[in-house]
Amino acid sequence: MMKQTLQYVDNYDAEDVYRAVCRSFEALDIASDLRPGMKVAIKPNLIIAKGPEAVATTHPEVIRAVGRWLTEQGVTDITLAESSGGLYNAEYMKRIYRATGVESVKEYMKLNMDFSARNVECREGFANHSFHLITPIVEADYIINICKLKTHSMTGYSGGIKNLFGTIPGLEKPQMHYRWPEIEDFSNMLLELAQTVNPQVTVIDAIDAMEGDGPTGGTCHPLHMLLASRDCYTQDYFAAGLMGIKPEEIVMIRQAVERGLAKPEEMELVGDPVPEGLTPFVKPRTIGLDFVDSVPRIFRRPFQWVAKHFLRSYPQLIPEKCVGCGKCAESCPAHVIEIRNRKARFGRRKCISCFCCQEMCPMKAITVKKAFMKKK
Repeated sequence: MMKQTLQYVDNYDAEDVYRAVCRSFEALDIASDLRPGMKVAIKPNLIIAKGPEAVATTHPEVIRAVGRWLTEQGVTDITLAESSGGLYNAEYMKRIYRATGVESVKEYMKLNMDFSARNVECREGFANHSFHLITPIVEADYIINICKLKTHSMTGYSGGIKNLFGTIPGLEKPQMHYRWPEIEDFSNMLLELAQTVNPQVTVIDAIDAMEGDGPTGGTCHPLHMLLASRDCYTQDYFAAGLMGIKPEEIVMIRQAVERGLAKPEEMELVGDPVPEGLTPFVKPRTIGLDFVDSVPRIFRRPFQWVAKHFLRSYPQLIPEKCVGCGKCAESCPAHVIEIRNRKARFGRRKCISCFCCQEMCPMKAITVKKAFMKKK
């Protein structure tokens, strides 16, 4: 049986979070994995330079609690390893560390300042033959994946699997969007990446989660929960259900079930029970036109073609909020955004609707348009 821990945590009080981590790791017997001299990498979600109150990033108290627990087990070589949504260099990542509050965890771990990356070969039969991964992840003996529970404008859901996309360095991530623009292919890439990185433990920060236009533009939906498991695939299935999302509607989770990676029937919940009366999360506006399941099966294939070419969600600028910073253009894998007169301009003909621009906009100046697509 796969153990899934659930601990109630009212808020981010340091001692309460630490006790929840201790109970979770004890239930999973994580201490038995550790040995002297081991290199441990902690992979958080630091997607954007915003403080914990924005609910877009892993809260530093969760990271700090894991680092404290590891230190008390005798682990001395701990590295916080992350590549956020923008550049991957010292100047940019120092800004990320400051803004997200993770500088406070330096008592227990070092913040990565090695911005190299290495190729890692994938299993035979994968669509991706290799992945270019940040060095501290490649060098780690043990990886603890600490994600933030969120809705997501492209994938619908962001948890343990999706968080590992941050092991790909900087602006190479938009290249992956451009290489795999279709959601089925992109989700397959995420699953192959997760199997290649292969974290030993995944912790989900769902004390404050995000709903709506995640992963950066949504709003807070507290669940007051800390989740932990050795199996990120089954855990994502479980966590999506806590959000009121049908797991089979999230392509990467459906694929994980189909491939035998996620095994919800084998899950054993330990710790606190699932509370009754959980409120469903508000879905991203990008999901609004996804009603193919209501179409009779005989008409689904032609309907999917029409939906792909004419009915789609795409990014739209809110001009009064745009400051012309260029983060959207920097992150666009299709290179269809330019800055003119300190405002972003979108060329929609080649837009692949990955919503990287919306993710990386610090001003929330990009919204979602759901209508017939007018080509330019």
